[in-house]
Amino acid sequence: MTTTPPAPLLSAQALEVAFPGRRGAATARAVDGVDLDIRPGEIVALVGESGCGKTTLARSLLGLVPPTAGRVTFGGEPLDYAGRALKAYRKRVQLVLQDPSGSLNPRHTVYDAVAEGLRIHGYTGDEGAAVSGALARAGLRPPERFLLRYPHELSGGQRQRVVIAGALVLEPELIVADEPVASLDASVRGEILALLLKLRDELGLSALVVTHDLGLAWNIADRVAVMYLGRIVETGDVEQILTAPRHPYTQALLSVLPEADGEPVILTGEPPDPSKVPSGCRFHARCQVLASGEAERAGVADACRTKDLPVLEGGGRTQVACHWVAAETARAV
Repeated sequence: MTTTPPAPLLSAQALEVAFPGRRGAATARAVDGVDLDIRPGEIVALVGESGCGKTTLARSLLGLVPPTAGRVTFGGEPLDYAGRALKAYRKRVQLVLQDPSGSLNPRHTVYDAVAEGLRIHGYTGDEGAAVSGALARAGLRPPERFLLRYPHELSGGQRQRVVIAGALVLEPELIVADEPVASLDASVRGEILALLLKLRDELGLSALVVTHDLGLAWNIADRVAVMYLGRIVETGDVEQILTAPRHPYTQALLSVLPEADGEPVILTGEPPDPSKVPSGCRFHARCQVLASGEAERAGVADACRTKDLPVLEGGGRTQVACHWVAAETARAV
């Protein structure tokens, strides 16, 4: 008996975000047609190299950057960008930034940093109890030890836990974590990742984790969405994507991990430029499959250079946007 997956908590549908160029320069299509769903209690990793559009996509999902086209829905309702509605939305969806040192005001104590969200949203309950509870859930125990400390008195891992506590204090349903462990020592990274998993298990918290690190995605995510030049090019369950990647871009990203087998794939050509999206597959100028002649042998080289690929659906099934993969799949049937 098959069970119907729960309805998405947060969903992007045909989402586009474009920024006009300065002094007549071409428009930058930072997000150029994205469907993405995040279900209740699910952790989705959005991965890709710098400049691929993943942070802009995350900011648009948070309501910080209004989309040029498409829409964002939360709990089945379209996101309302009016001031009061957006404020209520941001209580339910919280952001965790990658640099805790930059996120925390050095003149505020830990107590004030965590209580700030409560004060912005007019919390009428016991503020001290809420702050202490959030710190405890973030792993800072006993919380009384940390309430009057300043950020410079804490370690990097403790500062990140304070940032997470500041998000948790509002009891959100989903957090968006942008490179949550990128600035931390390797010894602390595992602790923060374990904390995020614990919060998911204990609170039913959903999360979108934005990262360039596929190793992080392997350790924390239920699903992975691989983004390149404004679009998701491969998506599916973490085990499927990271153990048997199909898109050449995903294969290249995985090949440079220390534990990867074989030689690393060194991508040629220029890195992504959202103001110069090429025709056809947007990865073709750097694609190792096209460069090696494999796409030519499969009869899709011209399509790679000239034929656009469809936007992948936002659901959980495994999908890949690649002419060569489509040809190889058809041949195997």
